Amino acid sequence: MIIYEFKVKAKPQQYKAIDEAIRTSQFIQNKCLRYWMDNKKVSKYDLNKHCKVLAKEFKFANELNSMARQSAAERAWSSISRFYDNCKKKVKGKKGYPKFKKHCRSVEYKTSGWKLSSNRKAITFSDKKNIGTLKLKGTYDLNYYQLNQIKRVRLVKRADGYYAQFAIQIDLKIESQPTGKAVGLDVGIKYFLADSNGKTIENPQFYRKSEKQLNRANRQKSKKYKKGAKPQSNNYHKARNRYARKHLRISRQRKEYAKRVAYCVIHSNDLVAYEDLNVKGMVRNRRLAKSISDVAWSTFRGWLEYFGFKYGKATVAVPPNYTSQNCSNCGEVVKKSLSVRTHVCPHCGYEADRDVNAARNILQKALCTVGHTGTYAWGDTPSGLVGEILLGDGESLSQESPSRD
Repeated sequence: MIIYEFKVKAKPQQYKAIDEAIRTSQFIQNKCLRYWMDNKKVSKYDLNKHCKVLAKEFKFANELNSMARQSAAERAWSSISRFYDNCKKKVKGKKGYPKFKKHCRSVEYKTSGWKLSSNRKAITFSDKKNIGTLKLKGTYDLNYYQLNQIKRVRLVKRADGYYAQFAIQIDLKIESQPTGKAVGLDVGIKYFLADSNGKTIENPQFYRKSEKQLNRANRQKSKKYKKGAKPQSNNYHKARNRYARKHLRISRQRKEYAKRVAYCVIHSNDLVAYEDLNVKGMVRNRRLAKSISDVAWSTFRGWLEYFGFKYGKATVAVPPNYTSQNCSNCGEVVKKSLSVRTHVCPHCGYEADRDVNAARNILQKALCTVGHTGTYAWGDTPSGLVGEILLGDGESLSQESPSRD
């Protein structure tokens, strides 16, 4: 399953209709979640049936396509099933109890409620929300695919406009020539990554470099905010949008950089080893949270495993224990703090950059143990992760569909 994304061009009243469809989808999702909270032993099928009850009770809910209502119910069930899984696995700390959506940014249609034009450059939505015909602006060509291959269509609202996403079911695997090489990767803050061959890639620090502009835009937004005023002025909303667009640009830069590096690493090696880091727990460190988020470790790992599955390369996640402390040459433990950036072994005299030493330890672990191959499990993962259900409102699932500024 791949996601193709197009910028949408339409009239102002059509944008308002899209916003109304998004609000209706959010309403149905929250109502399904409330139905699950108030009743025992509710299944996914029960939530789908509850959509029909909501359509009869609320006129604006009936205006949304029936399959779009089911997609909203499936989103609610996705959060519920994730909560159940965390409880069964006895995950430490909070189990992720489902919460009501406050700021939904997308609505998802299945195989009905929309129709592509003959040249595949426009799409028409036929439900009662009056969205009408939208022009599609992008570099992808939908003519290569049959209509029955398009399993989902989503309308996503972002700071710089509206987008249409097409979830297309195709075989991702592509044969590639073996290189006979293996590499271990150690991600960090000083360097974006260091490999077991001694090479390092600098951390671009997109957020840090744009921090002054972000702070300035945030101050301008705050100056135009009037406490207690409902609604806020148009100047406030304009400043708010400028601030959001700057954040959106940084997130796209970070994503594209991680994607390019992952693509190069996968094509240059047959086996790629990396640490199985608990990034969610690491960002709780308030001194390092901003730097860890800026370097996008999880995004990079996701693209590594995606390209690894697509091109038939092995991606192995190994436990991060003692990868920085052990000497990759003799195996002895050499304790060092985070401030020590050079590994010097007093036992064998081996000297190397701290991150390079860790990368070599990671590769050795991957070669001598089975490891954990592919967390995101492209291919046999639940369809919700690869396009069946939109999680994160269209941000995290756009495989090979870079957004354009």
